Amino acid sequence: MNLEEIIAQIQPIDQAWVDKARQYAAQLAIPPRALGRLHDMAERLCGIFGTLEPMVSPKTFLVMAGDHGVVADGVSAFPQEVTGEMVKNFLRSGAAINALARSVGAEVIVVDMGIIPDVDLSCHETDHLFRSCKVDRGTANIAHGPAMSRQQAGQAVLQGFHLAAELFAAGTRLLGTGDMGIGNTTPSAAIGVALTGVSADQMVGRGTGIGDEALAKKREIVQQALAVNQPDPRDSLEVLAKVGGFEIGGIAGCILAGAYYRRPVVIDGFISTAGALVAQALCPQVVDYLFAGHCSEEAGHRKMLAHLGLEPILDLRLRLGEGTGAALAMGIIEGAVRVFQEVLTFEAAGVSKNVAS
Repeated sequence: MNLEEIIAQIQPIDQAWVDKARQYAAQLAIPPRALGRLHDMAERLCGIFGTLEPMVSPKTFLVMAGDHGVVADGVSAFPQEVTGEMVKNFLRSGAAINALARSVGAEVIVVDMGIIPDVDLSCHETDHLFRSCKVDRGTANIAHGPAMSRQQAGQAVLQGFHLAAELFAAGTRLLGTGDMGIGNTTPSAAIGVALTGVSADQMVGRGTGIGDEALAKKREIVQQALAVNQPDPRDSLEVLAKVGGFEIGGIAGCILAGAYYRRPVVIDGFISTAGALVAQALCPQVVDYLFAGHCSEEAGHRKMLAHLGLEPILDLRLRLGEGTGAALAMGIIEGAVRVFQEVLTFEAAGVSKNVAS
C-alpha cells in the first residue's frame, strides 16, 4: 500500500464503545470519576480496541535513530558520533530506555533509520532487537537546503508503518515511540514551527544542554532552514522532506500504523511529537489513538501537544528522549486498565452506592 491507501482506511475510534465503557465505569465501587484521567484513558482504550476488556500487553518500543547534517552548524552539545555509540548501548540494554522499559515489561527494538555508521552486530547477542531500515547516511544540512528528497521522506514514513505493522501482527498491544539522533531537536523544532505556526523563539530549546550563545544560534538556524526551504504547511510530507529527519518520518509511520491497526501508541517527547505532527497533518484521525507520555523540558513541546489536543500523562522535567517518558507513562496506562477491569462494581462488592458517594 502507498500512503494514500493507508490514510484512506484509517477510521476514528468507536465512540459507542467509549460510551459503553463510561456507563460501566459509573458502576464501579468508586465515587464518580474519582480517579480522574485514569477513567478517560481506560475508556478511550475500550474505544480503540472495541471491547470492555482492553489489554495493553505485550508492550514494545521502537527507538528510531538517525543522524542530521545540521549538526555541522553547532546545534548540539554532543558530537555526531554519539548517535551510533548510543545505538550500540541500546543493544547492550544499557541505556535509560532499556531500564525503564524493563520496569513496565516492554521490549525495546532499535531501528537504524539513517545513522551515518553501519551497526556491527557481531558483538551483540541482542541482534534480534535491531532493524536496519537505513534511508541514507544522515540527512543533509537543513540550513542550506532540503534534509532529504520527497521520495526519501515517503520511504521513511512507510518503513515506520511496516515496522509497527510487523509488531502488531506479532501481538504487540501497546506501542511506544522513542528516538536517538544528535541534533534532532533542531529539525523537530523546524517541523514544529512549520506545522503549528508558533515562532522559532517559542519552539526552539536547549536540546542536550547548549548554552545561551548556542541557543541563539540554533534559533537562527531554524529560521534560516525555514527561509531557505519554504516548506508548505499544507503538505506535511514536504515539511518532513525539507526540514525533518529520517527517524521523525519513521515515528510518523508508527503512528499511522497504530491508527490503521487500531492499536494505541504512546509518544515520548519533542522528537516523537514532531513525528506526531507530521502524522496528524497527513491524517487527523490518528490523534484518537495517541497518548502523550509526558511533557518534556524542551521549549516548544507543550505548544506541539496543544496543537495536537493532547494532554501529557506526566510532567517530570525530562529532556532525554529515547522513549523514557513514554515508558514511565505506560505504567500509568496499565494502572488505568487494571482499575477498569479489576475493581468490583457496587453490586458485586455489596456496597451501597448512596453511602459510597
